[in-house]
Amino acid sequence: MEPQNLTAVSEFLLLGLSDDPELEPILFGLFLSMYLVTLLGNLLIILAVSSDSHLHTPMYFFLSNLSLADIGFSSTTIPKMLVNIQTHSKSITHAGCLTQVSFFFLFGCLDNLLLAVMAYDRFVAICHPLNYSVIINPSLCVLLVLMSFFGSVLDSQIHCLMVSQLTFCTNVEIYHFFCDAPQLFHLACSDTSIHTILMYFISAIFGGIPLSGIFCSYTRIVSSILRVPSTGGKYKAFSTCSSHLLVVCLFYGTGVGVYLSSSISSSLRKGAVASVMYTVVTPMLNPFIYSLRNKDIKRALSGTIRRTV
Repeated sequence: MEPQNLTAVSEFLLLGLSDDPELEPILFGLFLSMYLVTLLGNLLIILAVSSDSHLHTPMYFFLSNLSLADIGFSSTTIPKMLVNIQTHSKSITHAGCLTQVSFFFLFGCLDNLLLAVMAYDRFVAICHPLNYSVIINPSLCVLLVLMSFFGSVLDSQIHCLMVSQLTFCTNVEIYHFFCDAPQLFHLACSDTSIHTILMYFISAIFGGIPLSGIFCSYTRIVSSILRVPSTGGKYKAFSTCSSHLLVVCLFYGTGVGVYLSSSISSSLRKGAVASVMYTVVTPMLNPFIYSLRNKDIKRALSGTIRRTV
């Protein structure tokens, strides 16, 4: 049979996390709960930062943008999964699939770049405290967020372009709950070696460079903290970046875990289950990590909730 180009393929089938119909109500309730918690937690962070003048600082400006990116990241995949479970349908149109790929890489890359920006912010705050307000000025904050956004748009459009050029045969079953680009490469009838090399190259640029920046920032931060003479001073300095460091470990740790599990296991379904950690769980946990370990956020959230109630 002649292969069909993506523009001629009417739909793909998202096989989800399980083929057992009895598990679908449980999965629906679980993912709906996690999605609502993700939305509520991140929206509260954004509302607290915007409504409390004490939080109008670069660190919280970046945090509110990270929360916005987490909302977009979760909203790219979970609503479609919930609709498919509710309607007992596994289909997604080719346009919908391309849209998912585009927004998945947009918000995933934006998360990645914002974490690097926040690491730089913490580096300047701890290593150059006297010049912090001069270096991390409002114009630079806006510029860094805009650069992160446009870099993410470039990354997403490159991946979307690569997927749009693939040709497919009769098998359009994706063993995932969203359109995963590597699985689309796996389904393609055409030669994807160039696409795979390009994907790794792009990942090395948009993933490796920010990760290297985070590593360098924290190397300098740890070195600076160790030179603080008092134990109390060391604790105070470390507490200003502990939440961010925990989020970084969670984001990259789950991503590396999914990659390793996919490499070791030949089961595509197991890879889909593992990917729940960084696509669903991580965006849900980020607001808790920042709010539970941050007195300013807890105070602002309490005030916001009181005013709302």
